[in-house]
Amino acid sequence: MNVTLQHIDEFRDVLDGYTPSSKAIEILRRMPLVILLGITGSGRNTIINHLVATDRYRFIISDTTRPPKFRDGKMEEDGVQYYFRGEQDMLDDLRDGRFMEAELIHNQQVSGMSIRELEQVDASGMIPINEIDIGGVTNVLQAKPDTKLFFIVPPNYGEWIYRLSRREKMSDEELRNRTQTAIRVLEAGLADDRFRFVINEYSHISAQMIDEQIHGSPDPTHDAETRQVARAILNEIKAQL
Repeated sequence: MNVTLQHIDEFRDVLDGYTPSSKAIEILRRMPLVILLGITGSGRNTIINHLVATDRYRFIISDTTRPPKFRDGKMEEDGVQYYFRGEQDMLDDLRDGRFMEAELIHNQQVSGMSIRELEQVDASGMIPINEIDIGGVTNVLQAKPDTKLFFIVPPNYGEWIYRLSRREKMSDEELRNRTQTAIRVLEAGLADDRFRFVINEYSHISAQMIDEQIHGSPDPTHDAETRQVARAILNEIKAQL
């Protein structure tokens, strides 16, 4: 699916130095927060589904400007995977500071966490969890420095390519965009020791490991080993360009 933004320059302007409203920051600071990051196809959403199934976590549904996609044998639904928004509506809310974070993704869509969704999760009493892209981390950490950040990595380059091809049919241009984004995300994640790296070979095991780290102690050995895997994937992606 080829996706384009009609107002990409306006989005770039409003996202440059974006600051959420004081209300958004107040809501976020009074709740726990778990964020999963990683390259497209690393399996973040599958891990989140396992954690949500424990009834201790609630998924923060992001807003996005892109249309629904056909994934995993069915069409995405509004209010389930994402809230699918018009570009002008998203721009208006961003200008009013009604998002915790938002980012231009693959140069073709804007997605982010809205205050509206944060308020609903706060009322549930569960631990809010979401996956965001690397550009949104700065905004989240400025408002909530104690956010627990997990960087999800596929077991190897070959498995990553397989997962990408299995998820959806992509044009050559979209594949190039995702590859370039993967390089940027891996480089940023590897340069930041605030992320706890987790290999996602089997999603239920990865979810259990993350749950244990949230409620217990980090595993520095697994983090170090996974960072090595991430570096190997990054080098392979660059070699294939």
